[in-house]
Amino acid sequence: MEKGAKADEEEETNMAAWLLGVKNLKIQPYHLPPLGPHDVKVRVKALGICGSDVHHFKTMRCANFIVKKPMVIGHECAGIIEEVGTEVKSLVVGDPVALEPGISCGRCRHCKDGRYNLCPGMKFFGSPPTNGSLANKVVHPAHLCYKLPENVSLEEGAMCEPLSVGVHACRRANINPETSILIIGSGPIGLVTLLAARAFGAPRIVITDVDEHRLSIAKMLGADEAVQVSTDVQLVDEEVARIQNAMGCDINVSFDCVGYDRTMTTALNATRAGGKVCLIGLALSQMTVPLTPAAAREIDVIGIFRYRNTYPLCIEFLRTGKIDVKPLITHRFGFSQEEIEQAFETSARGGTAIKVMFNL
Repeated sequence: MEKGAKADEEEETNMAAWLLGVKNLKIQPYHLPPLGPHDVKVRVKALGICGSDVHHFKTMRCANFIVKKPMVIGHECAGIIEEVGTEVKSLVVGDPVALEPGISCGRCRHCKDGRYNLCPGMKFFGSPPTNGSLANKVVHPAHLCYKLPENVSLEEGAMCEPLSVGVHACRRANINPETSILIIGSGPIGLVTLLAARAFGAPRIVITDVDEHRLSIAKMLGADEAVQVSTDVQLVDEEVARIQNAMGCDINVSFDCVGYDRTMTTALNATRAGGKVCLIGLALSQMTVPLTPAAAREIDVIGIFRYRNTYPLCIEFLRTGKIDVKPLITHRFGFSQEEIEQAFETSARGGTAIKVMFNL
């Protein structure tokens, strides 16, 4: 068979989950770009569903990212190297890898400053208009594919992506063995932030949520105290007092892993004077919060967007057992039309689902 015909045959057989409309996913052919000299072709073996994927699935948008044409969904992934470009020296066929999903331009001021996650030209798997990675195979730059040690599974490799958010947040907030931490929200990002903060040495961690089941998971994962809160903004002061009492000492850093007026108000009011509040959850594009009193107490407000230079540390935490992400994976599905629909509906419902994982 001629080389061109072989490539055409492979393109026809590479299938992906395409988002075609609101709650409309279809497995259809996905024609990959040609393999560049510094690229690798990866057979995707594990992929987790992120909250942003669910937003795209339910509304065709996430924050200011709007799906305007059919798009392959998904970005939390790991797989096996199937082909390497002519200039790739760091990886070989058969290597298991975790894929960092964002390709920055490398030329803008942010990239040159090392803050490539802020690159305005970022092409990020499954963030419109860039196609994602819920597919049999993808082509990706080799330098964004990190080889996994023998004792780190492909599912754990896929979990490096959400874990990276927690690691980046802990770096931005300078978490250390003298930092007592409040985490607001015990969804997937709150839980990976909990795991990362403990790995960074945080001695005491209090976590809050409206859902009792999620709080029980947080306790199982090592939270010192779990405080159930309400959605009633009138109860913020009372709940801040309960949170501070549960901590038993000053709250040095608060992580808002939700991003509502109410949760950010709680974080600002609960944190000690001179402390930090790190906003991770971006549920709302605008918020009304008591910023003036927080400024008078010299509260530093820190934002984070995705992550940068986190994968090697995430993999090391997994290799050494300092972090165990396996309990976060609550549901598993295969790669069929029926199962991708079930998986996204399961993730969208929430309930007992934390991380929904595809095994391809």
